[in-house]
This record gives sequence, C-alpha cells and structure tokens, in this order.
Amino acid sequence: MTLTELKYIVAVAREKHFGKAAEACYVSQPTLSVAIRKLEDELEVKLFERSANEVAVTSLGEEIVRQAQSVLEQAAGIKEIAKRGKDPLAGALTLGIIYTIGPYLLPDLVRQSLSRTPQMPLMLQENFTVKLLEMLRTGEIDCAIVAEPFPDTGLATAALYDEPFYAAVPSTHPLSQRDSVSAEEIKGETMLLLGTGHCFRDHVLEVCPEFARFSSNTEGIRKSFEGSSLETIKHMVAAGMGVTLVPRLSVPKTAFVPKLKTRRMDDDAPHVKYIPFSGTPPSRRVSLAWRRSFTRYEAIAALRNAIYACELPGVTRLS
Repeated sequence: MTLTELKYIVAVAREKHFGKAAEACYVSQPTLSVAIRKLEDELEVKLFERSANEVAVTSLGEEIVRQAQSVLEQAAGIKEIAKRGKDPLAGALTLGIIYTIGPYLLPDLVRQSLSRTPQMPLMLQENFTVKLLEMLRTGEIDCAIVAEPFPDTGLATAALYDEPFYAAVPSTHPLSQRDSVSAEEIKGETMLLLGTGHCFRDHVLEVCPEFARFSSNTEGIRKSFEGSSLETIKHMVAAGMGVTLVPRLSVPKTAFVPKLKTRRMDDDAPHVKYIPFSGTPPSRRVSLAWRRSFTRYEAIAALRNAIYACELPGVTRLS
C-alpha cells in the first residue's frame, strides 16, 4: 500500500469517474486503474462498483476512503511541520472563495498578501459553498472564504465581517429617486436572481421569500429571471429587466461619486442606482473556514491579517 494508491482512491471517490480522477492526479487512466486494482487485491475488498456510466463507492470503500484521506492529511502534515521549522509561512496557501465574494475581495487581498507574505503565494479556487466545503474536507484546499450559514462540518471558523445588501434598480425606475428602500417596497418588483447553487440566491430569497415559489414554474419565468453572476445581473438591471439585491462590496465606487463628477461611459453606474435599505439592512456574515487538523496556524493568521488590511468599504469588521 502506498500514499499514491491512497491518493488515487480518494480522487475516484470524489470525481465518481476514473478518467476525471486520472486527469486530476496527472496520470493516465490505465495507470490509475491498475494501481487501484492492485490495492483492492491487497486488501481483498471491492472499493468501487463500476458501470458503463458511473462509479459508486461501496459501503466499506467509503470507510476506507475516509481513512485514506486522514492518512494523506497526516502525511502532508509531516511536510508542513518540516516547512514550519524553516519558515512558518513558507509555501503556497490554497484558498477557496465563493463566486459572489471573489471578484470584489481578491484584487485587494492579493495585493495585501503579496506585500505582507510574499513567501506564501495564494493559490485561488472559486466555487460554490457546497463544493468548497467538500474540497476542504478532502484536503484539496487549505481554507475558504464563505458566507454563513453553511453546514456544520466540524470546521474551524473565524468571522471576518458583516456585509449589508443594497437594492440595485434601473436609473429610470421610480425607486431610483429614493435615498433608501424597504424590503416590502421591492417585493412587488421583477426580481433578478442568481442561479441555483449560489448561496447569495438563498440570501435574497430570505429577504424576499415570495420569489421562492417562482423558481420552478412558468409563472416564475415572467416574474423572476436568473443570471450566472452578479455582474451579469447588474447588466440586466441596467437594461431595465428588473431589480436585484447586491452585497455592499460589489457596489462600484462610481455609484458613490456625486452626479456632477465625470463617470466612465462604459460603466453601468449611470444606468443602475444602488440604494441602501432603511432601518436594519439585510446582510450576510462572511467567514474564513479551515480544517481543525490544518497545522499552518500562522498562515491562517497571516491571511486574516491581510483580509483586515483590505479597504472593505461599508462593511462591519469583526475581530
């Protein structure tokens, strides 16, 4: 039994496909298949049930895969201990981040990280919350920036900031003349939503639960529309297709520039009005999560410090 064989079975269990697992491990599919068959022969158990279209992990195989992942983490921990003996921050840190945070936090975060810890480059992975949590569990990434709530998977977490939501409406909309709006005032509007899988979609539906019933019927096509990213949805708002909610960090700086100031003509800001909510605004809590078994405590602390050094306009920082 080798660590390489254990790596292969973890990859197949994750991908549910031998070809994709081989690609992820940078080996040919025959090489991976032969290694797994050898391990199955050695253990005298069947780890995977193979069919023409999919690969399923056997009940005993699931237990063995979990143990294999633990062994791989401990082996990686040995290397990390050796690195920490030389420099606690040496080596790349693999950071996952959800789609509705990455484009707005990463530019400043990468600059701060390069300035503070150049010996610890950030390896970035954008994905949905559920996928990032799975990648954390399997050790594919070291830590992740996600929005609460998310399933409790035994991870260590640190709250970073609370981020309020703004309403985004076309500049020609009657609400665009308002200094603030309430959730009740936008419930009668055509709501633009992110597609299924985005946690921010769920956050919007918490504010406007009425739109949840439109997610799977014909009436919903007329009442609400979906976009693949926040930026796509902003363009849809600019085109007058409806209104939406956006997190504060996604609001362009030009939206806060006085009208008398010159704005770039290719910016959507003149066509979209971003309006704060009256009273206590709806918001999301953004947190950093990592495995409790992760040994690079100094790297996590350095990443948190880099995040806190970012500008983060309009949010409430949490210590």
